[in-house]
Amino acid sequence: MNEKTFKAAIIAAAGVFTALFAMWCIPPLIADPDVVGAFAAGFVNPYASGYAADTLACWVILTAWIVYERQTLGLRHGWVCAVLGIVPGVAVGFAFYLLLRMRQLGGRAA
Repeated sequence: MNEKTFKAAIIAAAGVFTALFAMWCIPPLIADPDVVGAFAAGFVNPYASGYAADTLACWVILTAWIVYERQTLGLRHGWVCAVLGIVPGVAVGFAFYLLLRMRQLGGRAA
């Protein structure tokens, strides 16, 4: 896969996820603006709890990677990707971190 195709794929995945997230989550949140309750609803059954815990762990791992590369490679603005990992989700934060990382590292491999 070349770089252009890779970038297009992760941007498309982040865009589709964001659209689905907005379609599924925003209308109920408008009807009942209880953000804590909405977050807790992700843990309503064992299966949802497993997926929610996986997502939270992925966010922690992504954030640790962002902090690590900030200190070791001097990558900047990763915190924005960590915030995007909370809302709308890790899929978007991770996709944008990959793009940010590619841009800042340029041609050098790390």
